[in-house]
Amino acid sequence: MVEQAAAVGGAGQATAAPGGTFRNPLNPGPDPFLVFHEGNYYLSTSQGDALKIWKAPSLAGLATAEPVTVWQDADASRNQEMWAPSFHLIDGHWYFYYTASDGNDENHRLYVLKSAGADPLGPYEFAAQLGAPDTWAIDPELLRLGDRLYLLWSGPSNELQIAPMSDPVTVSGPAVHLPSAGGCEDVREAPAVTQRNGITYLVYSTCDTGTPDYQLWMHTLPAGADPLMPESWIQHPAALLTRNDEAGVFGPGSNGFFTSPDRTEDWIVYHGKDTAEYTYDRRTTRAQKFTWNPDGTPHFDAPASLDADIALPSGDPGSGTRSSAVTARERV
Repeated sequence: MVEQAAAVGGAGQATAAPGGTFRNPLNPGPDPFLVFHEGNYYLSTSQGDALKIWKAPSLAGLATAEPVTVWQDADASRNQEMWAPSFHLIDGHWYFYYTASDGNDENHRLYVLKSAGADPLGPYEFAAQLGAPDTWAIDPELLRLGDRLYLLWSGPSNELQIAPMSDPVTVSGPAVHLPSAGGCEDVREAPAVTQRNGITYLVYSTCDTGTPDYQLWMHTLPAGADPLMPESWIQHPAALLTRNDEAGVFGPGSNGFFTSPDRTEDWIVYHGKDTAEYTYDRRTTRAQKFTWNPDGTPHFDAPASLDADIALPSGDPGSGTRSSAVTARERV
């Protein structure tokens, strides 16, 4: 099994960039998840012993925003190695999915929190453990198809799994294994979903995240297909995002998706490293726009250098704005 050592600490170093642009990284942590909601970006990354969210009205402001701790746990069986956050708004509440353990990787399980209201910063309450209680699992993600919910994750032997849900906190059927290619024999993890024209694209990470060859691959689920049937998922034949040695970017993966503030652009958020050495350290959060191929599949440019000035998402007001949030406080 692959051990993912999470970065800890506050916001990343601010990087100077011309107006209307930003520079990566956005955060010093790995395994990012990001949404734009009601005028602000909300970003969470793996932090170890707590779940934290960074909030800013501009993508450029996330690197200097202060984190809000939205959850810490007194239960010693699940208050360490808290990784792979994702959060989704359903019927007026945010559901925050994550994996945690007692400090031993083999004891990683899946969990979900529920917010009291519609604020992504909470407060949250513990809702449930998800999936088989005695089975190793990491990287939970929610798939929504109409009014039906499904849980995606990486299960035993780092293989992709899917199961139906009767509501956002209840797995209601057995896990189904999704066989997946990946350019290496080990590791299929960190499932992320983007959808367009009724088609679902399941993008996942392969290879050990400590290596420079960590990378993204993809399945496609046609409109109307049953996601619980492995044969419904069409395997993409090649990697989508890989190391860019010339730009000094290695091991890009563990991604999420978000849209620009005006909803005209699609963006990917992911972690990458600035070293080709085998290490779980130095994984930082980056973002860049992606487009769509003529056949309808997503197209990702090579991961950008940390020196690149990247145009802000369409509708992003820039870093000169101020958030109405109290970002300096820590809330438990």
